[in-house]
Amino acid sequence: MAIDILEVTSAKDLRSFIRFPFDLYSKNPYWVPPLIAEELLTLRRDKNPAFETCKARYWLAKRDGEVVGRIAGIINNAYIERWGHRYARFGWIDFVDDREVSGALFETFERWARSEGMTAVHGPLGFTDMDHEGMLIEGFNELGTMAAIYNHPYYPVHTESRGYCKEADWVEYEIKVPSSIPEKAERIARITADRRGVHVLDAKKPKDFLPYAHQIFDVINDTYADLFSFTPLTETQIEYYTKLYFPNIVADYVKLMIDDQDRVAGFVIAMPSLSRALQKARGRLFPFGFVHLLYALKRPKYIDLYLGAVRKDLQGKGVDALLMSELARACISNHIVSAESNLELEENKLVQALWRNFERRRHKRRRCYLKQLN
Repeated sequence: MAIDILEVTSAKDLRSFIRFPFDLYSKNPYWVPPLIAEELLTLRRDKNPAFETCKARYWLAKRDGEVVGRIAGIINNAYIERWGHRYARFGWIDFVDDREVSGALFETFERWARSEGMTAVHGPLGFTDMDHEGMLIEGFNELGTMAAIYNHPYYPVHTESRGYCKEADWVEYEIKVPSSIPEKAERIARITADRRGVHVLDAKKPKDFLPYAHQIFDVINDTYADLFSFTPLTETQIEYYTKLYFPNIVADYVKLMIDDQDRVAGFVIAMPSLSRALQKARGRLFPFGFVHLLYALKRPKYIDLYLGAVRKDLQGKGVDALLMSELARACISNHIVSAESNLELEENKLVQALWRNFERRRHKRRRCYLKQLN
């Protein structure tokens, strides 16, 4: 039966676009559903400030009136300006295990990219680096996280059959919380604090971090500048992400290093794992979804690492070890079992070195694919 590709043009279509994975993964124990309200914020042009520099179109694949796939096409002009590549990116891609469906989705996206003068396409990527990126290619039997994409094992097979090749890989680790801080890490932490004149902010609640929010994003923009596909966050985006995420910070798992001039020296942001709670909430906070999330926030066994950075002038000088020691200390105190590293570029040895003093296992790999448009 023929596949119909329909562009998302209405609020009803957009909800169908967001809801499709809930049906596709309804019986999958590893998929973690997003919050529908957050997906709407990200995908709506009138809500997401990324549309200041991006344009996007969304498509649904239907067979006999039933949704069987979806894909988003994004052109990030800030990326083109920063990196000099006229690439369109695909994201929010999901499909049933049918080559005709995936082929129709990719063909539609690629046709649009050509019409916009793009020379290549790559993904999965979002509007910014704060969005989900990377197609899972290893670790299909591992529980997903709120910060990362989960997909069926047939996705990369379909994608590669369309001529897509590896552009970049991210790896992920499960890091066991030790019974005590390793002696070497303790020693480095003490020396760092004394020599660099830095200390951990004594924060008890989310609002204690707000005076430093802009500095945190400034450090991100500076230290992430040369990382794969990164584009600096604008002032509007910084304000947007501050309002969206900072009220939900759990102070125990956010470590902010301040120097003697009250400037941010480095930080690590982690959160209690919400994976199981989100599975129970099924994408909705109400009427009862928020109960599962609140319980997960108050009684966590696992945490997810989301963001971390050290100011460039302090990199390689022990601040990263001090941050990890402080986070580990909080985890030990709160009886946390393990942490999920989430995505880190496979060649980013500085980040991977943070886990060298801890028991860990690499359990997931994700890929950004690239295809030249001839």
